[in-house]
Amino acid sequence: MTLKYSLKTAIMGLRINKMRSILTILGIVIGITSIILIMSLGKGAQNLILSQLQIFGSKMIAIVPGREPKGFTDMIGMIAANSLREKDLESLEKKSNVPYARRIMPVVFGSETIAFENETYRATILGTAEFFAEVYDFFPKEGRVFTNEEVKGHADVMVIGNRVKEELFGGQEAIGQKVKIKGQNFKIIGILAKKGQSSFINFDEVAFIPYTTAQQYIFGIKYFNRLAVEVDSEENVSRTVEDIKITLRNNHNITDPDKDDFFVETQAAAMNSVKSITNVFALFLAAVAAISLIVGGIGIMNIMLVSVTERTREIGLRKALGATQKNILTQFLLESITLTGIGGIIGILLGNFFAFLVSFVLGRIVGLGWGLTFSPLAMILGLGISAIIGLTFGFYPARQAAKKSPMEALRYE
Repeated sequence: MTLKYSLKTAIMGLRINKMRSILTILGIVIGITSIILIMSLGKGAQNLILSQLQIFGSKMIAIVPGREPKGFTDMIGMIAANSLREKDLESLEKKSNVPYARRIMPVVFGSETIAFENETYRATILGTAEFFAEVYDFFPKEGRVFTNEEVKGHADVMVIGNRVKEELFGGQEAIGQKVKIKGQNFKIIGILAKKGQSSFINFDEVAFIPYTTAQQYIFGIKYFNRLAVEVDSEENVSRTVEDIKITLRNNHNITDPDKDDFFVETQAAAMNSVKSITNVFALFLAAVAAISLIVGGIGIMNIMLVSVTERTREIGLRKALGATQKNILTQFLLESITLTGIGGIIGILLGNFFAFLVSFVLGRIVGLGWGLTFSPLAMILGLGISAIIGLTFGFYPARQAAKKSPMEALRYE
């Protein structure tokens, strides 16, 4: 008996019990659909986060106060850390200490309520240097940014995002108007164009003010939440990281690197970390989804065992006509593989369809800039896992069918 004939016989056997065959492959369809959807969305999330990180460019280095977080408690400690101060900024700005640093942008941030007449809006307050628009590559559509003189003079000036303008002023002219934060008056000098979420910041909901003003009048602090260092070239990033660490350790009297009260992040390191985290997370979710494949495989084995019992006389007749154990084993294995193969193909199609649907909603409706990502690896895994499940869970029923005695099978009622 040829393989072609065995396959034809297997398909005929499945067609006789269409409803049972459809219900049998349902578990496989659900499992493969889940795996494809999770891996596609995981890749899309990874691409989105990496694109957000790339806004700063590969020549930017972030200095963060506190120990580098290794767990949840470290994250809490990092939020409350205050180890970066004016002395550190002055030391880092010296060319003798960090020769390849082009410029350094201090950053302080928090959330505060902005008031204008009878309107209020709680916005993210970012205290930065005068060149923040160049770093973020995002300039006002109206007005201007503040100057270095205004930063040094603790000026009460503000550049606001598009939504802040709409919430506080509506259709009114905002440039030149004065708003209040904690009783302090601020003059609106610039309005940013509508941009939305970028690099974990919603620029539409942000108000930029000089960092000196933010420290003194808004947050009442003498430290920085971040220091962003722009290096003159990509080739000098690694050297600059070491220069920064040496300078800050000297300032903080640290001799043991394990006791650093700060950590330095490059864009490349951050992107590698994001890739590792999202890959592990996606694989974990895919493994959870794969449980349904095991359940589906057990369902296939149960159904095939029932099918073997129901078709005992058929097996006996075929053996009496000359079919060997190998022929019977091949037929039932092919039935199992066909069921899981069809389930795998349907699951791949449905998984990609739902991935497209979710990507469309997140990208077009929610406005996250989420791109559709097809995962060839997920498709290959889907088909491969389907075939393995068909072989694994179909072998035992097929072997039971092949072992049946033709005489006993023909007498079976």
